[in-house]
Amino acid sequence: MNARFPRAMVTLLLALPASAAAQAVTLDLINEYPATSISGEADAFFADAVKRKSDGRIVVRPIPDAKSGLRSRDQLKAVSEGRFALANTVGGTLGEESPVFLMSSLPFVTPTMEDARALYEAAKPLYQQLFAERQQKLLYVVPWPPSGIWSAAPIRDAAALKALKIRTYDNTGTEVMAKIAASAAIVSFSELNPKLESGEINAVLSSGDGGAGRQLWKYLRNFSEVGYALPLSFASMSLAPWASLDEAGRAAIEEAARETTERQWAALAGRLAENFARMRANGVVIDEKPPADVMNALRAAAETVVADWATRAGPEARRVYETYRERR
Repeated sequence: MNARFPRAMVTLLLALPASAAAQAVTLDLINEYPATSISGEADAFFADAVKRKSDGRIVVRPIPDAKSGLRSRDQLKAVSEGRFALANTVGGTLGEESPVFLMSSLPFVTPTMEDARALYEAAKPLYQQLFAERQQKLLYVVPWPPSGIWSAAPIRDAAALKALKIRTYDNTGTEVMAKIAASAAIVSFSELNPKLESGEINAVLSSGDGGAGRQLWKYLRNFSEVGYALPLSFASMSLAPWASLDEAGRAAIEEAARETTERQWAALAGRLAENFARMRANGVVIDEKPPADVMNALRAAAETVVADWATRAGPEARRVYETYRERR
């Protein structure tokens, strides 16, 4: 390889024979979420697939749990700047980059896994364009189980929503929850525990998966399955190391990425059951059918927020969204 990259991005595998070492590279893949989360496990699967398909010439090294020192919303820039080769990032955290990144986490828009997949496929060209504009290649996506509300106290009626001081994961969620809760703010998972310990936050908008990975049951013993959204994480790669690979190397990565995306969609249903079993084993009370007045309050708050998103997202995003809604 003639190209030179930062040490954190690409490392020559000196242990290999000289002929192989000239092409063998290690690519760091950063992720704020734990290795046990659904996105962390996707990264591990992708890394194994790349190594296998490239005959060991390309090694992807997952760096989960914010061990890169970066929060999700900072990862996109880090890859664009060449500080890391790859990142797996929750789309909603990138809303300030473009409203399009918020599409998968729009509240109550994708009630089923089939709906979430249909919206993703319709929006995929837009996602690819957004990453290309930032000198990156979209590799694979990770669908998360539906977001619900973890809370210190059970949410038995709409009045209970007003007592929530809730952590959200994107601007849309913050706008929705601010209409019905005492307070709502985006907080990185890596910064969450001290706020839970102090009582500054008493609820978290998250899937059972993300919450279980962070063991939220230490602070929040209730989970309301409100079916808020099925958000996506996006794994992308800097175009600089991508361009340095030969044709076989790029093919190996693309094939591994396709396998990872398909695996994650297939694994979603089983993952939800696993999460709930783990949560119950750790004392979490799960409300699988929240009261009607709770759901009505959430949906009413979401309606205006989604309408506002549509006006800001641009004509192409609106076309994708409206076409998806017409076909449902």
